[in-house]
Amino acid sequence: MMTKLAASITVMTLALACRPAATAPAHDIPAAMRQTATTLLQSPLLHATSIAVVYRGKEFILHQGELETGKANPPNDTTLYEIGSVSKTFAGLLLANAVLDGKAALDDPIQNYLPAAYPNLQWQGQPVRLRHLITHTSTMPGMLPLQVNAILQDFTAHATPAKLNAAYANYGQQQFWQDLHTVSIKGPLGKDYAYSSAGTELIAHTLETIYDMPYADLLAQFLAREAGMRDTGLKIAAQDAGRLAPGYHSDNPVITTPMPQLPWGAAGNLKSTMPDMAKYLRLQLGTHRAVAESHKPLVRFQNDFSIGYFWNIGNNRQLGTHYVHHGGVPRAQSYAWVVPRYQLGVFIITNQSGDATAGAMESALAPIFDTVESMESAK
Repeated sequence: MMTKLAASITVMTLALACRPAATAPAHDIPAAMRQTATTLLQSPLLHATSIAVVYRGKEFILHQGELETGKANPPNDTTLYEIGSVSKTFAGLLLANAVLDGKAALDDPIQNYLPAAYPNLQWQGQPVRLRHLITHTSTMPGMLPLQVNAILQDFTAHATPAKLNAAYANYGQQQFWQDLHTVSIKGPLGKDYAYSSAGTELIAHTLETIYDMPYADLLAQFLAREAGMRDTGLKIAAQDAGRLAPGYHSDNPVITTPMPQLPWGAAGNLKSTMPDMAKYLRLQLGTHRAVAESHKPLVRFQNDFSIGYFWNIGNNRQLGTHYVHHGGVPRAQSYAWVVPRYQLGVFIITNQSGDATAGAMESALAPIFDTVESMESAK
């Protein structure tokens, strides 16, 4: 969601495991998770964290801290978290499924799926294609409306959540289509990484066109059918509003409002529980054909950094080839890791969002990766 932080977060993510392992890690994943949570919550401003780990078929969930300091209200398995841009990997998975179903091809011009002509969505005669959108190589702007990009340049300002709410207060699909006419494609296509939530929203519309179904319904049905996930969605029912985790933006001690609804929501509006995210990790570690398709590297930026269907793909000594995505809204930040070498999946989230939150989570995760590496080495 936070375009300003996306590039630096990607670099930090892929470098995380390239440091010396901790000394003599215990062969105890729950202990490593507790160490991760304890370390993370020593960081300034952080109130609570939840962690889900799936390791070789075994599932572990940990909640620690207080959602509101001094309120003795720790998160639990029913807590709904805003997972931010990890939502994009869900859209990527649905598109991968559509490709395998023969309903779409990666080289399809996005214009094939749009409700009107957009001659601006091309560069030097080459159209923006689906593959450009899912690999962030379309040079589309980060967000629509365009003024949101300026708001996010000063992400930590206390006024940022209110400005985002105002920008999206009456902003739906009709306004998105109008603004899309103003987009200028800089090019070249398919080459340079330029993180675009607006491009993800176009993927959601594409899926609606392919399946003749609202994206929210399509996603809910797929997750329930393929992963048994029934507590994950783009919007929260009125009776579940009290389950949504309160969250904090930057160093503001006042609870902030939820992320406003985007036109489709695929870029960053999903809410989920930790048990459901554990199911998602299981799906990502399994043999589902759409998962395998979504993990295919489509563009290589560096020797150790590629991108698939929205997944960042890294490679290093400790983890081998692995799949990572960060999520962030002005009241929560999260990470999802999928490590096939160890049949390991990790999802971590905290209900605070600032410039230092992602780095704090990455550093705190070291005991989990070190413990798994040690357990594997001992086999």
